[in-house]
Amino acid sequence: MLNNFDLVKAAYENRDIVTLDELAVPTYRMINRRKDFNSVLMLSCNNLNHLMKIDSVEADCIMLNLEDGVSREDKPFGLVLCAIFLSHHKRCDKKLIVRVNALNEGGFEEIAYLNQFMPDAIRVPKIKEVKEVESVYELLDEKTELHLSIETNEAWNNLSLLKVDKRVTTFYLGILDLFADMKLSQSLIQRDNPTILYILSHFLITCKTIGIRPISFVYQDFKNLDEFREWVLLEKRMGYDAKGCISPTQAKIVNELFADEVKDIARARNIIKLFELKKEEGITGFEDGEFGYIDEPIYKGALTVLNKNS
Repeated sequence: MLNNFDLVKAAYENRDIVTLDELAVPTYRMINRRKDFNSVLMLSCNNLNHLMKIDSVEADCIMLNLEDGVSREDKPFGLVLCAIFLSHHKRCDKKLIVRVNALNEGGFEEIAYLNQFMPDAIRVPKIKEVKEVESVYELLDEKTELHLSIETNEAWNNLSLLKVDKRVTTFYLGILDLFADMKLSQSLIQRDNPTILYILSHFLITCKTIGIRPISFVYQDFKNLDEFREWVLLEKRMGYDAKGCISPTQAKIVNELFADEVKDIARARNIIKLFELKKEEGITGFEDGEFGYIDEPIYKGALTVLNKNS
């Protein structure tokens, strides 16, 4: 349970931004550097019920969303609630990513504010040009990864140029906004449409050739799980291994279909080896550059993976 949850809830319900801001205390977080995630679940930062589920939902990454779906009036409250929950999760086995607003709509200010709360990554929407990425890179705390939404004509044209630094690690395909910017009908978003197959292929291959993790688009009809499953299977056949989600059920399906037993076993063995070596030195909690934070619960989880597959 979040510390001072009742105070946070009361302040939010009373629209008391001053009290909320006082409850957002900057703190050191152990950055989660995992790169092997499959499911990226969107949670709205203006929804306390959503934020309280960070620990319990079956997703590899949590996308703390300040952009679409958060009203203009709620954005300041969402930003402070995001900071409060980042401070609460000083260590988290899920990667905590914040999707800020477009740079010219408050994104720069949000990034500057969030630097003191150490999100694992910042995702910037509506990117167009290399110079925008460079301006964010100069502002962003050096420990935080930079993720980009590819959803404009300009970003599509500049796709291979947008990795300006090693901290730019991940691109998200924003298919609906991209189609709108290209003046293409969303009715074309069908699994057998050649245009869609080209876009998915081009995005995947370009990302792979520049060392970027490609995340496939969010499927909006969250109740149509059969069709969602078919999309994930198609993307898996194409070479994708990660997808954005808007419901816990979608995230669960992604994890199930993108599961890589060989990769999971190798990861578990490495974690066990690292933990046991550090334990001999009297260290039972440490950060690893590849696997993120490792402690005894993570070690026990790795043992469970090996035992299940032995």
